[in-house]
Amino acid sequence: MAIGVKVRRFSKIALLLLAGALAAAVPGHAAAEPVRGPDVASWQHPGGSPIDWFSVRNAGHDFAMVKATESLNYVNPYFVQDCLAMRVAGVARGAYHYADPTQSPEAQAAFYSTVVLGINGPGDMPPVLDLEHSAGLPPAALIDWTHRYLNTVQQLTGRQPIIYTYPTFWRTAMANTNEFAGYPLWIADYNGQNTPGPLPGGWSNWTFWQYTSTGRIPGVNGDVDLNVYSGAQGDFARYSNSASPFGS
Repeated sequence: MAIGVKVRRFSKIALLLLAGALAAAVPGHAAAEPVRGPDVASWQHPGGSPIDWFSVRNAGHDFAMVKATESLNYVNPYFVQDCLAMRVAGVARGAYHYADPTQSPEAQAAFYSTVVLGINGPGDMPPVLDLEHSAGLPPAALIDWTHRYLNTVQQLTGRQPIIYTYPTFWRTAMANTNEFAGYPLWIADYNGQNTPGPLPGGWSNWTFWQYTSTGRIPGVNGDVDLNVYSGAQGDFARYSNSASPFGS
């Protein structure tokens, strides 16, 4: 999803190193494959082709983030299809809104919350704000916009949202503000290493890390963003509001 971030492929060796790092960092977490999953949008449906979510799950991906909405007038045409198939396949579901800072944050929060109403139950992760362009707003105005959006979504869904962003954007467009450090962070950083680089905005840890935009996994046609869960919010089954673990 990130714009202007240098793309590198994440090696198998780095993924193994990441698994070890996560195991060391999270008490009681088994030294095995980390909880991981793709994020998808309409781009992952070339020619209208479906995603085979059973193949995604069988390849060891426990969750996926799906684009739900953008601005005030766009709904991903594959959102419902993917969400239904993910539920059947046992893939924990997350949904994100692509922010348009030129439009009302409260109206966008209501639009998103209405569209994703059906995925705020068992096996569903908290709402996600994808914030990666400023639309020309200065930092103070964009910070205010973001507070208003997040507060409204939390009121409407009853869950604390996740913020998706990338370091350069946050340090420039958001003036590296630390006002959001209490929110779970989904960071995009394609650095080819076994952990993200220094985090922006006063965050001391990351919850999800998008480590490549050129991943390839069974069930998805073409390149796809890949992500890993750090364990920062505790057991993934609980964080995904699930009655039973996904891939633990």
